[in-house]
Amino acid sequence: MKKQRLNKVRDRKGERGSILAMSMLGMLSLFLAVALGVDVSHLYLVKNELQNAADASALAGASGLNFTTFGITTATNQAVAVMNKYEFAKTGVVFPRGNIRFAANLSDLVNGNGMSEGAASGSAAVAATIRFVKVTTPASPVGITFGASVLGSSKNLSAKAIAGCSVPLNVFTGYLPVSVVDNNSADAIKVGNVYTIRAAPQNSVSPGNYQILAVDGPGANDDRLGLASSVRNPVGAGGYVDTKPGVSSGAIRQGINTRFDDYGSQVDPVNYPPDTNIYEDKDFTYLQYLNPAGPKQSPSHTGVAGRRVVLIPIVIQSEFDNGRTHVQINRFGSFFLRTRVQGGSGLDIEAEYIGIGTVVPNGIYDPNAGTNPGPPITKPVLYQ
Repeated sequence: MKKQRLNKVRDRKGERGSILAMSMLGMLSLFLAVALGVDVSHLYLVKNELQNAADASALAGASGLNFTTFGITTATNQAVAVMNKYEFAKTGVVFPRGNIRFAANLSDLVNGNGMSEGAASGSAAVAATIRFVKVTTPASPVGITFGASVLGSSKNLSAKAIAGCSVPLNVFTGYLPVSVVDNNSADAIKVGNVYTIRAAPQNSVSPGNYQILAVDGPGANDDRLGLASSVRNPVGAGGYVDTKPGVSSGAIRQGINTRFDDYGSQVDPVNYPPDTNIYEDKDFTYLQYLNPAGPKQSPSHTGVAGRRVVLIPIVIQSEFDNGRTHVQINRFGSFFLRTRVQGGSGLDIEAEYIGIGTVVPNGIYDPNAGTNPGPPITKPVLYQ
C-alpha cells in the first residue's frame, strides 16, 4: 500500500510541467482571441464610419439635384464637401469627383452603371432626367494592431451609398406662410415670371388681405419665424388654411431677410442661416443663381445652399373674394427670392416662379391624398 501511494505522488509530480504548459497555451489562445476581437471590432467601427460618410455625401448630392445641368455640378460639389468633412484614423479622405455617379434609374446604379459628372451634365435633356446619385468612398487602409498574423497588417475598407429624389410629394411642410394668387389668365404663373407673395398696403387682394397665411399661428412672430424657416403644419393641394389680415411689415422683412444674411429681432444666423450666395438684384434670375459662373456674394455667417429657393402655396384669386379668411390651396410651387425686403411696408414682395422639378427638404407622399399639379416636387431619400 505504501508503495502504491509513493507511485501516485511521483505521477502527480510528473504532471506539473504539462499542466503549466497547457495553462500557458490556454492563456495565449485567450489573449489572441481577445486581440482578434479588438481588431475586428475596430474594422466594423471604421466601416460604419465610412458608411455614414457615404450616406451623408449621397444625400447631400441628391439635395443638389434640380434637373438642370447646373444641378449636376451642385450635386457633385455638395457630395464632395460633405465627404471631405470626415476623417478616418486622423487622416482626411481624398475624395475624387469621379467617385460620384448619376443615373435616371435606380437600377442603373445598383448594377454598377451610371454616368460621370461630365456625361450627366453634357446636355440639358440628359440632366433633366437625373434623379439618383451614387457615392463610393475611396479605399481607406486600416491598420491591424494585434491580429496581423491572421488578418494581415492592414485592411482597405470602402463604402457605397445611393440617394435620390423621392416620388413626387403631395403633402408639404416647410413652405412659407404667404401665397401667390393665380388669376386664371392666359399668362398666369409662367416660368421666369415674378409674382407677388405679399401685397403692398394699397394692393390688397381683398379688404384687409395681403396674401399672408396664418398656418402655424395668427401672430406676427409666427410670420417672422415661418418666413425665416418654414411652417410646420402639413397641408397638400386642396387643403384649407387661414389667412392673416394686415401687412406685418417688420415681421415679414425680418423673416425673409435672414436668407440674405440680414438679421433683426428674434432671429439669428445659427437657427436661421443665410444662403451661401446672397447676391441680389431685381433682374438676378434663378438660372444665374444656379450657374457656378454667375454673380456671387458670400455671407458673413455660415450659409446653407438653396435657402433662397422656397415653396409657396398658390391660391386661385376667387378664394379671396368678399374678404374670406379661410382659403383653399390650389397647388404648391417653387419660387426663387431675387432680393431681400427693403425697409418700410410700401412695396409688393415678389419671387420668381421656377416651374421645374424641385428637390426640397420636407414633405411626404400620402397615397390617400391627391396629386400636386405642376412640375414634381420631391425630397432627397437614401435608397441603398
